[in-house]
Formats: sequence, structure tokens, C-alpha cells
Amino acid sequence: MSEWDAVRRAVRAEIRAVPDFPQAGILFRDITPLLASPEAFEQALGWYADRCAGAEVIVGVEARGFIVGAAVAQRLGLPFAPMRKPGKLPRATIGRRYELEYGSDGLEMHSDAVRPGQRAALVDDVLATGGTLEAAVGLLGEAEAEITRIAVLIELRELNGRERLAGYPLDTLIGY
Repeated sequence: MSEWDAVRRAVRAEIRAVPDFPQAGILFRDITPLLASPEAFEQALGWYADRCAGAEVIVGVEARGFIVGAAVAQRLGLPFAPMRKPGKLPRATIGRRYELEYGSDGLEMHSDAVRPGQRAALVDDVLATGGTLEAAVGLLGEAEAEITRIAVLIELRELNGRERLAGYPLDTLIGY
């Protein structure tokens, strides 16, 4: 039994499946019950912090990646850099478009959010098709950051998103 098995069980118990959201045929994994459980959320943050040790900056993807990313950054005493939907950041940005399992979208971050050579850990809540995180990896590459870890709470294995992130250190807590 791994040291994280109890955490996996506690966190899994707080994940709600919501059918047909955001559109018909999608089974959405809702983390809001996890966020409402201080004990389980604390355990999840411990897992993220363990994975992100050694980073110099935590990067979180809008929107739920902000919740965990900012909390992990605070826990580790590190800066937090947000990646947002296009047009939401007030200064010079770099950006990427990407495909989702149900459409397309984009990500941007401030062009000075990470420094060249800075060790960055990328966090999000769900790995589905991998498009969002692939775009995030591309933005960090454009910023010349060193990706030390990608940490994701939930992996939807049947969508094979992991394949798009081959070659990067990727950890997921729960797989469906």
C-alpha cells in the first residue's frame, strides 16, 4: 500500500460525477465537494505539494487549477503564475490555442510570469484529452521555463491525454 492510498480514497469519495455537463455525453468530474471538505482538500494539497517540491514557481491553469495552484504555492512559499483564458490578463501575454473533447479554447499567461530557466510545476484539476495541459506546456516552453512536474488531481484515462504529455514528469492522484 502506497503512502498516498488513504489520500486517494478520501479524495475520490469527494468527487461528484455530473452527467451531460457541459454538454450531452460528457461526464464531468466535479471537485467542488472536495473543496467543501477541509480535511480531504488538505490531504489533496499535501499530495500536490509533495509532487511540486523542488519547483521555483507554481503555474495553475484557469479555473480550478487556480484554486489548487495558489494553495500549493502558498504552502510551499513559492510564487504563483496563472494561465488564463484569452483576453483576461492586463499586460503583455503569450498565448496558445488548443482543442478540447467538446470544442476549442485558448490559454494566455503574462510574458514575464516565469523567467527563462526557472523550475516550474504545472498544476490542474483534470487531465482529459491533454489539450489544455499541452498548451500550458507550450507556453512554459515559449517562456523557456524548465517543467519539473505536472500534477493533476484526476486523469480521465479513456481520453488518452497522457500521450500528449509524453516526456514530461506527470503525476495524477486519481484515475477514472
